[in-house]
Amino acid sequence: MKRIFRLFPVFLLLSGTSCQTRIPVEEVLLPRPMQIERQRGNLPLKEPLQLSIEAPDTTVARLRHSLPACGLPLDADLRPVHSATPPRPTDNRPTLRLRIADDARLPASEEGYRLTISRRGIELSARGEAGLFYGFQTLRQLHDRYGDRLPALEITDAPRFAYRGLHLDVSRHFFDAEFVKKQLRMMAALKLNRFHWHLTDGAGWRLAIDRYPELTERAAWRQGATWQAWRDGGQRYSRRGDPQASGGYYTKEEIREVVACADSLHITIIPEIEFPSHSEEVLAVYPALSCSGRPGTTGDFCIGSEATFEFLENVLTEVLELFPSAMIHIGGDEAAKTGWATCPKCRERMRREGLTSTDELQSYAIRRIGRFLAEHGRRMIGWDEILDGGLAPGAVVMSWRGEEGGRKAAAAGHDVVMTPGSHCYLDGYQDNPTTEPQAFSGYLPLRKVYAYDPAPASMPGRERVLGVQANLWTEYIPTPEQAEYMLYPRLFALAEVAWSTPEGKDYADFHRRALWLTERARAAGYRTFDLAHEQGERLESLAETDHLARGCRVDYAAPWSEQYAAGGDGALTDGVRGSWSYGTRWQGFLACDVDVTLDLGEIRPLREVTADFIQWYSAWIWLPRRVEISVSDDGQEFRPLATLTNDYPEEAERPAYRAFGWQGSDRGRYIRYRALRNGRPGGWLFTDEIIVR
Repeated sequence: MKRIFRLFPVFLLLSGTSCQTRIPVEEVLLPRPMQIERQRGNLPLKEPLQLSIEAPDTTVARLRHSLPACGLPLDADLRPVHSATPPRPTDNRPTLRLRIADDARLPASEEGYRLTISRRGIELSARGEAGLFYGFQTLRQLHDRYGDRLPALEITDAPRFAYRGLHLDVSRHFFDAEFVKKQLRMMAALKLNRFHWHLTDGAGWRLAIDRYPELTERAAWRQGATWQAWRDGGQRYSRRGDPQASGGYYTKEEIREVVACADSLHITIIPEIEFPSHSEEVLAVYPALSCSGRPGTTGDFCIGSEATFEFLENVLTEVLELFPSAMIHIGGDEAAKTGWATCPKCRERMRREGLTSTDELQSYAIRRIGRFLAEHGRRMIGWDEILDGGLAPGAVVMSWRGEEGGRKAAAAGHDVVMTPGSHCYLDGYQDNPTTEPQAFSGYLPLRKVYAYDPAPASMPGRERVLGVQANLWTEYIPTPEQAEYMLYPRLFALAEVAWSTPEGKDYADFHRRALWLTERARAAGYRTFDLAHEQGERLESLAETDHLARGCRVDYAAPWSEQYAAGGDGALTDGVRGSWSYGTRWQGFLACDVDVTLDLGEIRPLREVTADFIQWYSAWIWLPRRVEISVSDDGQEFRPLATLTNDYPEEAERPAYRAFGWQGSDRGRYIRYRALRNGRPGGWLFTDEIIVR
């Protein structure tokens, strides 16, 4: 069994002055338990509970060590009674009975539990220590909410998914070990059990490796206090001790401390070592491992070189000594592969192995590392690109590019962890992007996270879905405070998605519970988003807009992108406006101007012609450089109404929503609206509706 050493201090995480308000139990607990039966009466906690523990001796010893911090009033000496039958109180005081048992009434999962509170006391039963642990998380929430008068009830509970995860990127910005342990404590309170630690990436290597000291002497340090400053300054690395250097890394002793902390909280840490791409920091200090042999030219390892595999296997050998996790994450995403096509070593590898494409070359590399891990008793997990070119049996796929990769992997017989960017990337904005702290991309409010179902009934191979994970990437998150702000309360929603069954989901009910837990988290020292004052969705998107051009024909001089069609050729006159997210009802134009002509059907009086556009720097979306609006009676001869220029800086990274329009008095049947792009290669224009009044 896993240890319960230092088990109960996490129960104090969200505790404080107990609230005596009587509210239904269902509106307190988060995540929502599988089954709650409310009984009549209450359990007063005015006297110490008599303790009984029915478990192996090692478990009893650990519980005795931890119980004083659990928050419940207990006998001072904490001497447990070993018994196969319920204890008989020596007086009228209520009891706390803890049991590990093979009981048919208990959930089959070792993480499940049964919690009974009556006037006689509390009984918590489980098949394993993890079940006791999660039962106490529930008991702690009840005690924190109801104080010294617990409601009589019976809860039978077990998780929907075995894998309930949080990912943290510490490469783009480094967060110290104490911060990590703080988040582990919150994870435990939410019944999350997998911490995916993104330890390496181009922005910094964060793990001490004895055999390769330059990784922490140089690859862990860079010029620029933030990821943005480093990026804009030419992505230059530095040395430890340089006064201008920023970054950091974890010593092996710190790693062991964090792993021990996680183990005590029934959390497994899954380390990620990026391969074969996202490795600019490694190749800056060991350039011979790249195809070019020169630093600063690529983030891809040379797959044709045996030195690459020697390096990675040596690194992983030390990683395996530190992390007992059955799974080891090897990245596998976003390899450019351009150097492989011309590299003599890679071409020779392809010839020798009978490979016909760089996708197959990547598959060779992934399979080879997978075999190495299997030989050491571990299992490989990677982002869904590891499917490209074929994947070895036994590998686990983490689906991030939507759900397609997960569905494909499940159909092929692979286990899957669902973490699509649409619902699980907590680096996106959670409220109005023009007022929120700088984030990366997209709009992901609490409601959308909560709505996610990782394994709907209609999904083929849904039994291969191990679980779900929230990801926090930190390009635009330089401080611990902002990291917590982005995590909470959205991680509360993901926790309920991971633990609770989707039947009976009710966002209003969850929102009430999340508000309470947010306040408790703040009282415990976490900086959270202010859910009580959430602005919500862009107002323009909440109701359809009626105007003169609604339903009118639109002729396009250049086509919209099929990726962002927003309804096709009627999207700009259907009365539907876009939300904060550019991926909704915004129509996208890639590397071309917006040049459309509207036919009103007859000559009409005109007072206004306007359209909204977005700038979202991280998604390569810009406001138009110039807008030209003109009108015609016959569709042949057009006269200008307005020419407008954009004054919002192209380099501004905060999202902007701007209207470009004309107001005045005129007449006409045909309206031509031209929005000229700024000319950046690969740039987008996004608009949602051309409004005519």
